[in-house]
Amino acid sequence: MQISPRTVASFHYTLTDDQGQVVDSSSGREPLTYLHGSGQIVPGLEKAMEGRQPGDQFKVDVTPEEGYGVHHAELVQQVPRAAFQGVDDVQPGMQFQGRGPQGAFNVVVTKVEDDTVHVDGNHPLAGQALHFAIEVTDVREASDEELSHGHVHGPGGHDH
Repeated sequence: MQISPRTVASFHYTLTDDQGQVVDSSSGREPLTYLHGSGQIVPGLEKAMEGRQPGDQFKVDVTPEEGYGVHHAELVQQVPRAAFQGVDDVQPGMQFQGRGPQGAFNVVVTKVEDDTVHVDGNHPLAGQALHFAIEVTDVREASDEELSHGHVHGPGGHDH
């Protein structure tokens, strides 16, 4: 069976950056399982998965536009430390969720200076090309329940 809309695909992956450094990998873990066509993986990788079948091994380079997006300078901001009420020790690397006119958003603290906290609302991989090495391990038809819920159930997916 080939990967197409209405299928559940499982795959092992290694993600590297432009310098060849491993950013993430499924090595030593269960394969990643997703509902194809539901936007659960970055668009460029999902396009490359189309038509693949178990046993296929391939590499794909994904542009920032087809990955985690381009880096938006306006999402890098300085906010007063007072905005972090209830957090005594704000440190670089900490992640927070905020609310704005468009709803909830996540930020990462990049620097702390006196009463100013520098935050970045971009995805950590925004603006970066993604280099995937993929091995497809399984493809099956999605159940009606998975299709109606928009995600995989059972092993490698979500149990209700």
